[in-house]
Amino acid sequence: MAGNKHKQLFLLPLSPLCLALLLLLLPSLARFALSEIIFEERFLDGWKSRWVVSDWKRSEGKAGTFKHTAGKWPGDPDDKGIQTTKDAAHSAISAKLPEFSNKDRTLVFQYSIKSEQDIECGGGYIKLLSGFVNQKKFGGDTPYSIMFGPDLCGTQTKKLHVILSYQGQNYPIKKDLQCETDKLTHFYTFILRPDATYSILVDNRERDSGSMYTDWDILPPRKIKDVKAKKPADWDDREYIEDPNEVKPEGYDSIPAEIPDPKAKEPDNWDEEEDGVWKPPKVPNPAYKGPWKRKKIKNPNYKGKWKIPWIDNPEFEDDPDLYVMKPIKYIGIEVWQVKAGSIFDNILICDDPEYAKQVVEEVFANREMEKEAFEEAEKVRKAQEEEEAQRAREEGEKRRRERGHDRRYRDRYRDKYRRHDRHDYLDDYHDEL
Repeated sequence: MAGNKHKQLFLLPLSPLCLALLLLLLPSLARFALSEIIFEERFLDGWKSRWVVSDWKRSEGKAGTFKHTAGKWPGDPDDKGIQTTKDAAHSAISAKLPEFSNKDRTLVFQYSIKSEQDIECGGGYIKLLSGFVNQKKFGGDTPYSIMFGPDLCGTQTKKLHVILSYQGQNYPIKKDLQCETDKLTHFYTFILRPDATYSILVDNRERDSGSMYTDWDILPPRKIKDVKAKKPADWDDREYIEDPNEVKPEGYDSIPAEIPDPKAKEPDNWDEEEDGVWKPPKVPNPAYKGPWKRKKIKNPNYKGKWKIPWIDNPEFEDDPDLYVMKPIKYIGIEVWQVKAGSIFDNILICDDPEYAKQVVEEVFANREMEKEAFEEAEKVRKAQEEEEAQRAREEGEKRRRERGHDRRYRDRYRDKYRRHDRHDYLDDYHDEL
């Protein structure tokens, strides 16, 4: 009956305006009807039933923990994620997914992370895993299909990892991608398409794009330079040549480089008998232009700079399924951090980049409130630090004054000790006490 009702409603006469609006919405409705949200985790009630904390490194006392929190400066106090809480530890947690394949479909992998701590050194990436995973033993040695996200260490390493697995081997992206380093929420999005092209977005802005064929060393390159090629003998790569029609002016070579200085005068005290015949000093000849050279003109036979040609690589064998991951079954967070405090949230796996974009826009509707909360927290933190520093200065000054008093006290009785015998000194000392 419900189906019939919907049909009757749909067949009701529509006004021209409603019909026009419907026609505009049809592409979006069709897209959403065909798209699929494979996994979406906002860490609402019941999230613990979906996630398993690993015991990896627990026997060594190095296993990390997670807590459910919105953090110290949330844009929305009700929007919570899971935060690493133990310093210098390996934090590992995973969830099982409905098994899926990205064959013949776009894969969108997205999540948000907010690192409230001075992380110093540690990861903030997430992994997609294939095959069976013992979730209680999930750790750094567990094979994965994709590892994506930031990794920081000191001031030098600010890397955004994109590591793909192919036939059991991991391949990092060849580009040097940089991650965000502040303490606000940031979204990382990886989009992989059936033509093996990809896009990487940070906060809905494209950070990079390209192809798996060129940006990972998974397959040999399609084309290679022909190392046996040689520049043809008749290849003219001179862009400019001397003008063959230009003729040297008559008498050009007879122009001297220097001439007697026409302004020079014989000194009044010059004596030819003693000094010889006076000759004016030489100066550069303004008419002298140097050795004659033909002017340069464009070479009519110029073919450009010769380049080694590219040829098909005989070792290249295409794989039309290069982009296809092994069926994905799990998602996992496995990071080591010197200082804990990163909040993971808004995890999404789907095939619709537009839906992923909408998620970011929805969360970032509270972006300004998060910034304001962070700035207020920073003011409080700096005030506390200054207060602690002031107390430390005052305590240090107090200790210095006490040490100075004790020193003067000891010096006074040391002088008495030098002037009198030791027994008199001890008597005086005890009497003073």
